[in-house]
Amino acid sequence: MLYNVIADGDSVSYIPTTLGKVALAAVFFALLAAAVFFAGKKSASSKSLSDAAESKTASGRKGASARLSAKQLAFCAMAIALGTVLSNLKIYEFPFGGSITLFSMLIICLPGYWFGPEAGLITGVAYGVLQLIIDPYVIHPVQLLVDYPLAFGALGLSGLFTDRKNGLLKGYATGIVGRWIFVTISGWIFFAEYAWDGWAPLPYSLVYNGIYIFAEAAVTCILLAIPAVRRTFAKVKQMAVAS
Repeated sequence: MLYNVIADGDSVSYIPTTLGKVALAAVFFALLAAAVFFAGKKSASSKSLSDAAESKTASGRKGASARLSAKQLAFCAMAIALGTVLSNLKIYEFPFGGSITLFSMLIICLPGYWFGPEAGLITGVAYGVLQLIIDPYVIHPVQLLVDYPLAFGALGLSGLFTDRKNGLLKGYATGIVGRWIFVTISGWIFFAEYAWDGWAPLPYSLVYNGIYIFAEAAVTCILLAIPAVRRTFAKVKQMAVAS
């Protein structure tokens, strides 16, 4: 049995069992390995890496590939770990629910910015699976899918702008809008009973989720507007993709 069904009046919760958590952990590591694979493809497609590879022997290419894989694994895992820690550090909690975290969404957008959309999306999904292991709140299997793998996976849309000017800012904006859309759908369908008095479920979900997501986005955009911060993130990207 992968989960226990807990009934409390009209509400039902799905809590992973120990076996369920083991299965989720296996999924998490498989996703992380897939993210590293796509990150490697992104790095291998860069001109500088291709030129370097052409000048090396087969054994040298194999060693370079191993070093790159280890580096990409470290960067993706670091983003997931740091994002998990920062998600629990709240700058502000709204009285009606939701909070502004210490830039956790920005951190989860970074693998996409570094390695492209495939690695970014898979890393985001892996982060969602980890959140499901650590602090699950599940009332329906479809809600689990929307609130965790899909909503957090959408942060990987940041990879759509990996090679564009101001790519981090554009990618971050795209990622959080993607997450907002998924959590709004979840709130509309599965949490309609919590709508404020006089509010229909869809407008309530749009506003409720928009307040805390875009409040954190505003704080993050202020941070990214600082030239020194932008240069720092650019240097970190160079470190992530360099051979």
